[in-house]
Amino acid sequence: MNKHSININVILDNEKMPEHIDWSASGNNSDTATPAKGVLLSLWDGNEKTALRIDLWTKKMMVDEMNDFFFQTLMTMADTYTRATRNAELADELKTFARDFKVKADKKMMEEEQKG
Repeated sequence: MNKHSININVILDNEKMPEHIDWSASGNNSDTATPAKGVLLSLWDGNEKTALRIDLWTKKMMVDEMNDFFFQTLMTMADTYTRATRNAELADELKTFARDFKVKADKKMMEEEQKG
């Protein structure tokens, strides 16, 4: 059995807000850490039957990037759900929600920009 690791490094400012995030993985072809503006990490605790989450984003992450990040995350969650359960019908509902979310998020952002 091969052991691999994923490392996430977070640099916090004086107020303990993420200023910089980068990640690296063993078995990756790159020797350098890759910067990221946000990370959503979920782990399933089988004993407690609960999800554990770490959600972080840097001060540099813009609202439009957060909208895209959530949209893409929801879409890939639907793909993962399909592979794990073979329930394509329910996964398609999640994708429909994700697309609706993106339209509404983009509309809200444009309204805010027009307000100045």
